[in-house]
Amino acid sequence: MSDLLERLRARGWRMTSQRRVVAEVLDGEHVHLTADEVHARAVRLLPEISRATVYNALGELVSLGEVVELSTDGRAKRYDPNARHPHHHLVCSGCGLIRDVRPAGDPLCDLPAEERFGFTVSGVDVTYRGLCPSCS
Repeated sequence: MSDLLERLRARGWRMTSQRRVVAEVLDGEHVHLTADEVHARAVRLLPEISRATVYNALGELVSLGEVVELSTDGRAKRYDPNARHPHHHLVCSGCGLIRDVRPAGDPLCDLPAEERFGFTVSGVDVTYRGLCPSCS
């Protein structure tokens, strides 16, 4: 489960009602919503919230490093609140469903020194692709 709300409170992020609703909508496990999906869910909790406010809040959360912006296969950007928990993604090639996965091992160790071309590697993004049970 994401601890987004706790992290934002600890940082002293000014928690307006609009920002709180955006954070509440994003908080959870396997959450990878588009901005429009965040807005649609936020409107149910706070009918007066505007699309621009949602986009601004998402931009701030990404800038703070509290939410990761994902783009898979040219689809709409999605927002992942699990920014502090190392994980990779499993993406359905059919419907676009995204799940967080934590395979065993360290992908940095899988890249031999001679394949690093002198780079100091600081991170790895792995995306597994396939079909979910509904699309199989």
